[in-house]
Amino acid sequence: MPIKITMPALSPTMTEGTLAKWIKSEGDQVEPGDVIAEIETDKATMEVEAVEEGTLAKIIVSEGTENVPVNEMIAVLLEEDEEKSALDEFLKSGANDDAPKAEAEQKQEAPKQAAVSNSGQVSRAASNSGRVIASPLAKRIANQNNINLQQLSGSGPNGRIIKLDVEKAMKSGVSASSGGAPMATGVDARALADAYGMEYEPVKNSGMRKVIAKRLLESKQTVPHFYLTVECQLDALLEARKSINAEADGAYKLSVNDFVIKAVAEALQKYPAANVAWTEDAILQFTHSDVSVAVATESGLITPIIKKAEQKSLREISDEMKELAGKAREGKLKPEEFQGGTFSISNLGMFGVDEFSAIINPPQSCILAVGAGKEKPYVKDGQVAIGTFMNVTLSTDHRSVDGAVGAEYLKVFKRYIENPILMVA
Repeated sequence: MPIKITMPALSPTMTEGTLAKWIKSEGDQVEPGDVIAEIETDKATMEVEAVEEGTLAKIIVSEGTENVPVNEMIAVLLEEDEEKSALDEFLKSGANDDAPKAEAEQKQEAPKQAAVSNSGQVSRAASNSGRVIASPLAKRIANQNNINLQQLSGSGPNGRIIKLDVEKAMKSGVSASSGGAPMATGVDARALADAYGMEYEPVKNSGMRKVIAKRLLESKQTVPHFYLTVECQLDALLEARKSINAEADGAYKLSVNDFVIKAVAEALQKYPAANVAWTEDAILQFTHSDVSVAVATESGLITPIIKKAEQKSLREISDEMKELAGKAREGKLKPEEFQGGTFSISNLGMFGVDEFSAIINPPQSCILAVGAGKEKPYVKDGQVAIGTFMNVTLSTDHRSVDGAVGAEYLKVFKRYIENPILMVA
């Protein structure tokens, strides 16, 4: 019988994706292991391999379709010797139509539904178990627009939330995180530009860019940020780097950022109170220093991870970071290479930025913003000397890493940066 190809879950947290490209076309023969499509997740573009053999008889979801839910049918395979009539019958049977399923669920949930008022309207479309009854289209629109379906009243059969209910919520400004309260949307830049005749060229937001915007907004709204800045002298580090690179004779080349990653990792081991994540039940203190490093790509920012960085040499960190950064810019990172991490680094020093504050990447509790190294005069043993210094700013989640903990961590980090022999001994 015909075989459904569904949108795969390419990571544990993936709920939807963009069908970026079909590698195979309708009528093509497909073998297990063949790459049939490319799926764009929130962080990377990944290849999808076939697990069954047959003929790609029908493409259901076209290239470029965004926000396709995981497990939704995207294509159909016909097995060997199957006629096209089998496909027609399969599609007519509603193979990808979950409306009958939803209706059945509604009937099962009916005894649990909120009571119907005298006017016949259901107060909430969620059951006592918390599950929401909504049409697939309503769910997709709600997800795309950050609407919490549990806050809506359904006007469909048995209180089912339909497209119209979600559109009404969008007009009233109900968000997923606002608990039903109006959401501040800010100034509509497009409407303002149009009203004043301002010329512009719209650049379509990538899936990654949308997710970054959503998560950073949530971070600033829900995580109590606290900032600490310290100045580090780089002269010993720069001298050590120069000597190591000279000895390497071109085999590898360490960057200042490689030393920063190593210093962060070692400091987390010396002072593990900063290597944590907040939960309502407990603060999770991690064993290893899994350091996420921000890398800029055309689609947006991504943070590949140097795992167990405390166990790696400067050269190993340098080689791995170069490989991960290259894969990030090509959109080839695997989920396990950018999801997770216990601590983040954002380095804008190479752009000449002296100092800045970064936004925490939940559920992590800390991110270190690294500025440029600059020469300046300072007093040493009563004499004026010239040295190279850089500012680093630690942003912490004050629930799990308060001011004293953050200050102690920076003290340890500064010691490693200013005494690089501790990182190579």
